[in-house]
Amino acid sequence: MFQKTQFCVGIDNKPGMLAKLCHDLRSVDVNIEALCISEDTDCVWVNIVATPADRATVALEGKGYRFLTENVLTLEVANKPGELERIATTLAEASVNISYIYGAGASGAACELVLSVDDATRACEVLGADPLERTESV
Repeated sequence: MFQKTQFCVGIDNKPGMLAKLCHDLRSVDVNIEALCISEDTDCVWVNIVATPADRATVALEGKGYRFLTENVLTLEVANKPGELERIATTLAEASVNISYIYGAGASGAACELVLSVDDATRACEVLGADPLERTESV
């Protein structure tokens, strides 16, 4: 489990805007590790776990993007029925609220989840990870 920085970037909902965002990050060697897109009436919100986070911040600021950052947890889990239930139950029993969760990819026996929780330290404790040893790009 890792604590990472997620960027919530607002872009116009029109052709080419996601491609431009991806280009602007790639041009400064920022890797997109996870991505989730949603829309509202005003724009498209692109949640990106990107590394290195400091370089992503400079690139987004330099190109004039509207964005917020948030610390999220990334967790590799078995790609099998019941894993999300196990995680959600464990966190609920520890009174850790999950704001949202999305999958960051699956390959064979494992997949990676991105979690936004109200208490990352407690989540790491109950899920069996040391939050200080496993922090990247925060």
